[in-house]
Amino acid sequence: MKNLEREEIRDIKPYVPGKPVNDVKREYNLDKVIKLASNENPIGASPKVIEVISKNLNSFNIYPDGYCYDLRKKLSEIHNFNMNNFCFGDGSNEILGMLTQSFVNHGDEVIYCSPSFVEYNRLSKIMGATPIQINMAKDMKFDLNKILDKINDKTKMIFICNPNNPTGTIVTKKEVGEFIEKVPKNIIVVFDEAYFEFAIINKKYPDSLEYQRKGYNNIVTLRTFSKAYGLAALRVGYAIADKEIIDALEKVRYPFNVSTLAQLAALTALDDYEHVKKSVEIVIEGKNYIYSEFDKMNIEYIKTDSNFLLFKTEKLAKEVFDNLLKRGIIIRPMGEKLLRVSFGTMEENICFVENLKEVLK
Repeated sequence: MKNLEREEIRDIKPYVPGKPVNDVKREYNLDKVIKLASNENPIGASPKVIEVISKNLNSFNIYPDGYCYDLRKKLSEIHNFNMNNFCFGDGSNEILGMLTQSFVNHGDEVIYCSPSFVEYNRLSKIMGATPIQINMAKDMKFDLNKILDKINDKTKMIFICNPNNPTGTIVTKKEVGEFIEKVPKNIIVVFDEAYFEFAIINKKYPDSLEYQRKGYNNIVTLRTFSKAYGLAALRVGYAIADKEIIDALEKVRYPFNVSTLAQLAALTALDDYEHVKKSVEIVIEGKNYIYSEFDKMNIEYIKTDSNFLLFKTEKLAKEVFDNLLKRGIIIRPMGEKLLRVSFGTMEENICFVENLKEVLK
């Protein structure tokens, strides 16, 4: 059946997520496993979310609200945007796919920096576009000037992951402001802000919605409930953009793509800011602890504005990864000697550091 596949997808590799906890338990016969691989919230969802879900377990026979009215209304009030400026997805990742399906044609070019979220490459190729990968700047953040240099008549879309995954670095208000002024208005600029809640405490971090308010109608802002809100398993994310962009996304959006429980959970999570605040504080505490320990261990790392850390070891990343797996700790290899670890609870962070010391001996 290989010859029946679309030519564009023949050489594409499926997305590979972080190794699941149960797989590691089975493979290594372990009772306890710590997962610090997928940038998840270590304290989970708000107790208020758990409560509202438990009270709505008798609604599985009814299709969800495809328009996500209540969630749409709540977010429009929070962000001060019209309800028609929102589109919802099965996580913000689905909306990345909607964007390429709606706007990217065969032969177009899509620009982003690397290393970054691997889906930018895959989704571009699925549509028959040419991904233009640009190396990070020396400080391991998006090189906006080099992106500008690569813009031509074929450029259709630019992805900016801010904070960037896997480096955790940001592009600043000043840098983004100067960049946006120079990008032609017929090119869509997507700000993937999955880790917004962790970065906003940095005064230099730009909220891309501000540029939309200034009239830049070629900007798309993506946010998710998977990270700071702890709803990764329920899959709900959203885009904010000009109505014409949203109208195009709605043409390719699958019906009933956000479940009833996901909508209820997201709506409830928005009302429990204290839980989000606590989640961010735990990340900051873990970040400072691991910075301190890595400094003592002479481990090179990139300072992060997110809930994860990219670091380098003398040993091969695969070897470090495999040996930590045997000890019941899942992190993520990101290159020959690069690995990414998510910040967990302090107990998990301490366990990770102590085991890493043993593995690196």
